Amino acid sequence: MYNKITTPLKDNIVNELKAGQHVYISGKIYVGRDAAHKRMIEQLEQGGKLPFDAEGQIIYYAGPCPPKPGSVAGSFGPTTSGRMDKYSPQMIKQGLKGMMGKGDRADAVIAEMINSKCVYFAAVGGLGAYTSTVIKSLRVIAYEDLGAEALRELEVVDFPAIVAIDSSGSNLYRTEPGKYADKFDINSVLSKK
Repeated sequence: MYNKITTPLKDNIVNELKAGQHVYISGKIYVGRDAAHKRMIEQLEQGGKLPFDAEGQIIYYAGPCPPKPGSVAGSFGPTTSGRMDKYSPQMIKQGLKGMMGKGDRADAVIAEMINSKCVYFAAVGGLGAYTSTVIKSLRVIAYEDLGAEALRELEVVDFPAIVAIDSSGSNLYRTEPGKYADKFDINSVLSKK
């Protein structure tokens, strides 16, 4: 069963989200990868502001494919979140309440998530073509010169995701693998290659 949430996220909603829950996200979400994050942090360090109001928002680490004629967006799958780890604590301090991508996060990011009440969603990579259908509008809001890495604003309806790390630090990437350790003999798999 999916919980429906809408951006901007409030602390009470973030606190209710628990690792393992499935959600449908509606509202505005922002899309940026490493190059956009680097620029945003440089702007902050120079006394500037972010190109969007991060308060209560979600940033999605993704790279868009060009849309087919008549479509708002092309396939929109997640990229590896770890590349944003060095920037994420500062982004969270700007009011960000959600991040979305794929893969585990660094301990420093999780510590700031707990401190500031933020959640990390896993977007399912194999659903990139499907997620393009729940994007109702898309516009570049900054760094157009970065092409696919430009900062974008999406309006989405029922974007599917999984709470991977909740605001108390419960982390599916660290709790779940051990549950299956006795199901696979990784050494025998590797020796067959």
